[in-house]
Amino acid sequence: MASISLKAIMEKLDLKLLTGAVDIDQIRVTQSDINRPALQMAGYFEHFDATRLQIIGSVEYSFMESLKEKDKELAYRRLLSFDIPGIVICRSLIPDPLFLRIAEEEQVPVLSTSMTTSAFASEVIRWLNVQLAPRIRIHGVLVDVYGVGLLITGESGIGKSEAALELVRRGHRLVSDDVVEIRKVSEATLVGSAPDITKHFIELRGIGIIDVKMLFGASCVRETQNIDIVIKLEEWDKDKDYDRMGLDEEYTEYLGNKIVIHRIPIRPGRNLAIILESAAVNYRQKQMGYNAAQELYRRVQESIAHRGEESDGEDLDHKV
Repeated sequence: MASISLKAIMEKLDLKLLTGAVDIDQIRVTQSDINRPALQMAGYFEHFDATRLQIIGSVEYSFMESLKEKDKELAYRRLLSFDIPGIVICRSLIPDPLFLRIAEEEQVPVLSTSMTTSAFASEVIRWLNVQLAPRIRIHGVLVDVYGVGLLITGESGIGKSEAALELVRRGHRLVSDDVVEIRKVSEATLVGSAPDITKHFIELRGIGIIDVKMLFGASCVRETQNIDIVIKLEEWDKDKDYDRMGLDEEYTEYLGNKIVIHRIPIRPGRNLAIILESAAVNYRQKQMGYNAAQELYRRVQESIAHRGEESDGEDLDHKV
């Protein structure tokens, strides 16, 4: 199961640790969802998921403050007896010293943020969804072309890296070469990134390794990119029928998500960079509601229907 350290969350979201006596080095978070323990403060623990981060906002804080002194320790100990990875108090609210003391006894870290509860909850869920998403690594190249994520695949040596380098030279941005890490952040979205060890590097056979960021500048690379289209490069086969219209889209699947795939035959003389740019622009047009293949089909159908009407008219004139 994917997990992330509590320290990484603290650094990313600028959280302050209020329980200095708690050892947080080995604490890891495995859930992207959060919980607001208002019901638990009131004593209801059915269906309580203690593996989530617990968020205390103004509502929970007000309830804690309203408790009688004799009830506070019982409520705090019941909540903090669970193996909670962390409790975050929002709006820089100052927690009850008794709550902090019991948290240290139970080794439950209590953290603080100045963010509002809703803003913090949204941000931590969004970030954890990416960090804890199911992931795989595949052999390929990921490039941002006009804001469209092109995942270029194909056999080793077919020209994926050369195509990516030409796209970068034309002003587009490299995400990853050779190995692409794919994360499923939702049922509709796959996000690709580069492993840390190969980030910003491209391997060119006959030349070696080049650093795209150093050669072309920081504007020519990016850390992550949604994967919108898969481009599979194939050796040209004169006996194979290739799609020339694009009316019927073909799909491939990664982590259960379907993505449009285009199979591009490679042969000498084809300008691959322009083909890939055209694929990206065509994808954007389809997202905006315009499909060139369907438009051509509509025009052909209208032309056939118009000719049929003219033919019927000529037959009628001949009879008269």
